[in-house]
Amino acid sequence: MTPISTPAPADVRTIPKLRIDGWTLAAAMIAALPAIPILSLAVTALGGSWDSWPGLIAHVLPAAMRESLTLLVGVGILTAAIGCGSAWLVTAYDFRGRRALDWLLLLPLAIPTYVAAYAWLDLTHPLGPLQTALRAVLGYDGPRQFRLPDIRGMGGAILLLSLVLYPYVYLTVRATFLGLSGSLIEAARTLGVSRRAVFWRVALPLARPAIALGVSLALMEALNDIGASEFLGVKTVTVSIYTTWVTRSDLAGAAQIALAMLILVTALVLVERWARRGQRYAASSRSARPAPRRRLGGWRGIAALGLGLLPVTLGFVAPAAHIANEAAKRLNFAGLSGPILREVLNTVTIAALATLVVVLLGAVAAYAARLRPNGPAPLLARVASIGYAAPGTVVVIGLLGPIAALDGLFASAGSAVGVATGLVMIGSGAALIVAYTVRFLAIGVGGAEAGFARAPLALDGAARTLGDTAGAAFRKIHLPLARGAIAAAAILVFVDVMKELPATLLIRPLNFETLATHLYAEAARGTYEDGAVAALIIVAVGVIPVILLSRIGATDRAAKDLPFPAAETRQVTTE
Repeated sequence: MTPISTPAPADVRTIPKLRIDGWTLAAAMIAALPAIPILSLAVTALGGSWDSWPGLIAHVLPAAMRESLTLLVGVGILTAAIGCGSAWLVTAYDFRGRRALDWLLLLPLAIPTYVAAYAWLDLTHPLGPLQTALRAVLGYDGPRQFRLPDIRGMGGAILLLSLVLYPYVYLTVRATFLGLSGSLIEAARTLGVSRRAVFWRVALPLARPAIALGVSLALMEALNDIGASEFLGVKTVTVSIYTTWVTRSDLAGAAQIALAMLILVTALVLVERWARRGQRYAASSRSARPAPRRRLGGWRGIAALGLGLLPVTLGFVAPAAHIANEAAKRLNFAGLSGPILREVLNTVTIAALATLVVVLLGAVAAYAARLRPNGPAPLLARVASIGYAAPGTVVVIGLLGPIAALDGLFASAGSAVGVATGLVMIGSGAALIVAYTVRFLAIGVGGAEAGFARAPLALDGAARTLGDTAGAAFRKIHLPLARGAIAAAAILVFVDVMKELPATLLIRPLNFETLATHLYAEAARGTYEDGAVAALIIVAVGVIPVILLSRIGATDRAAKDLPFPAAETRQVTTE
C-alpha cells in the first residue's frame, strides 16, 4: 500500500497569517475617511441624471479643462523656474544678504493665493496706488491717457499663482542642492564642465525627484484654488464645479465635473511617474564633503541679492504691505467690527478642532504602520494620505452623500425618541471638520512618521520586555519623542485650515463665516477695503509656519524635530 504523504509542520508554519489587531483596524478606519468620499463621488456622478451632460460637454467641460490645463502648465513651468533658480542662487553662491534671503524666499507661503489676487487687483486698478503713482511720475493726468494692461486673465493668474506657490519647489530643491557632494562637483569640473553647466548637467538632473514633488504640490494648490481664479476671470474646473452646484443647483452635474477633475489629477500623477520610470538616483552619504559656495562681491553680489528679492517682493512684500495699509485705514475709520471678532473666533475654533483630529488620526495611522511594517498598515497609511491630492471642492462633493446619510440616521434615531435633531453634521460644523480632516490628513501622517522615525526599533522591543503594551509605548515613548515633528505638522494644518476656501465655502453651516469666506465675499462685492482686516489676520497667522520652516537646519536637534529635510552647513570660497 502506497503511503499517504502529509505536509511537514515546517510547511504549515511558512503560510503567512494576516494579523488584524486593534491598531491595524484603526488604520483601516482612518484610511476609509478619504476613500469613502471618492467612492461616493463616483456613485453620485454615475447615478445622477445625465440630461445636463450634453450641455456640460458642449459648453462647460472643454473650456474648463482647457483653462485648467493651460493654468497648470504655466504654473508648473514658472514655479519650477523660480524655485530651482532661487534654490541654486542661495546654495551655490555666497553674497551679502544671502542668509536673510535664504528664509525670505519662503515668505510667499504665508499668503493665500486668493489674498494675493485680492491685493494685486486693488494695487493695479486703474485708480489704484500703483498706476496713480506711475502716471504722476510720467506726467499723465488720468487713466484715459495711460493705463497698464489688466492683470485679469490667464497670464495674470499664472504669474500671481506662481509667485505665491514657488516656495513648494524652492523648499524641496534647496534641500537636494544642499546635499550635493563637493567631490561630485569637482569631478564634473575636472571633466571640463563649466560652473554654469554644472547646474544644468549635474545639479538639475539629480534634483528631478525634488522638482517633481515641489511642482506636484504647487499644481495641487493651483487646481484647488477658487478665489484667485474667480477674481482673475479664469474659469477652471474648480470654478465650474462651484458654479454648477451653487448657482445652477445641479449637484449631479457638479459631481460629474468633479469626477472628471479627479481623473485629471490622477492622470497628472501617473504621467509624472511614467516620465521617471526606470530612473534611479544616488545620494551621497552624510559624511560627504559639502560643495563650496562661490563668492560674489561688488555688483555681482548686489545683482544676485536683487534677483533673489524679486519674487519675495512680488509674491509677499507688495501684497502684504498693501493689505496692512488698507487694514490700518479701515481700523482708523471704523475700528474692529463685531463680525470680524466673531469670524476670528469661528476660524480659530474650527481650525483648532480640525488640527486636533488630524494630528490624532495621523499619529495612530503612522504608529500602526510602524508596528506592522509587513502587514497592510503601511498601505493604509498611504491611502489615508490621498485626500491631499484631491481639491477641496472634490472632497466636499464626495462627502455630501455620506454626510446626508449620517444626518438621516440621526434624524431617524431622534424621531424614535421624539427629538427633532435637524442637520446634525452640517448644522454643527462637524461636516466641515470631516472635510478638513480628509483634505489635510496627509500632513498629520507625514509629521508623525517623521517623528516616529527618530526612535530606533530597539525601543519597541525594550518596552515590550518591560511589560508595556503597544498603547503604553505609544504614550510613554513615541509621542514624547515625536512631539516636535507632530507640533510642526499641527501648525501647518492649523494654518492650512485657516486659509482653505473651497471646502469652507461649500459645506459651512448657515450664517457661519470665517476669515476666508468673509474676505471672499468682500472681494466678490468689490469692497476690498472691508476685507483687508481679515486678509491681514490670515497673512499674520500664515507667517508662523514660515518662521518654523526658516529654522530648518539651524541646529541638528531642531532639524530632527521637524518633518522636513535638514539643511547642511556649507563652506565658502572666494571667487
